[in-house]
Amino acid sequence: MNRLRIATRHSPLAMWQARHVAAALEAAHTGLGCELLPMRTQGDRLLDAPLAKVGGKGLFVKELESALLDGRADIAVHSMKDVPVHLPEALHLPVVMARADPRDALVCGAAAAVLEELPPGARVGTSSLRRRCQLKALRPDLRVMNLRGGVDTRLGKLDAGEFDAILLACAGLDRLQRGDRIRERIAVQRLLPAIGQGAMGIECRRGDGAVEALIAVLHDAASEACVGAERALNERLEGGCQVPVAGHAVLEGDALYLRALVASLDGTRVIRHAARAPRAQYRTLGAEVAEVLLARGAGAILREVYASAG
Repeated sequence: MNRLRIATRHSPLAMWQARHVAAALEAAHTGLGCELLPMRTQGDRLLDAPLAKVGGKGLFVKELESALLDGRADIAVHSMKDVPVHLPEALHLPVVMARADPRDALVCGAAAAVLEELPPGARVGTSSLRRRCQLKALRPDLRVMNLRGGVDTRLGKLDAGEFDAILLACAGLDRLQRGDRIRERIAVQRLLPAIGQGAMGIECRRGDGAVEALIAVLHDAASEACVGAERALNERLEGGCQVPVAGHAVLEGDALYLRALVASLDGTRVIRHAARAPRAQYRTLGAEVAEVLLARGAGAILREVYASAG
């Protein structure tokens, strides 16, 4: 196989990710050529409403998966935080690449250097319910406003004065060489990241051995375990990608440590749990942490969130 077709969203960040994968594969396999197939997904088109109202982050992958299923593309490159727990039966994610910085970034003007220094009533933009509820729990005095669009669009709205600060993923800013805009990389102990944040995954058709052999060189087993625990947590919670569920796993020697939370939309109820398990039991760890959250009332919160989005 000497040609690989890569489905990707058309956004600058998605294109960077696809080009990064293409360059890595071409460097690893002499004679391989990669072709990018940029696509505008439904999530890219529906920019006026919050994600929770229009179907969640799964809207960013459906068109790419259709290209895999009908043979137009051989692989699709995703931000793992955008990938739903359940994939089409004919597809799978055999590759999780080494994770970048998973933290959330505070981007703001010179008036504040860290989250605590934002003045009361400051307008903070984010499209994420997860960030919104945690921010309200940390700083109930702030005004949290919906903000959609690509990284440059969001930075442009901040620079135009529509917001006093915005929250973005550190990984995306770093990849687009916008890391200098970050005022604070917020510790995961204070603002827990999204499931899979900072990691990239490669999806392909099941049983396509030639493709699987090519992309296997990019797989990172440590990231697979961490992201796998987070996704198992989300699967048990039936949280999808558009609800205020957060989870972050790290390796500590041969053990995996998973932090997780479910929060109400107003930030007044935040249910947390953390646990350790052997690395090989990452899926069990995620499910067990989810069970504790559910026993503490997470199910009622999630039902409220779905009702409000309906």
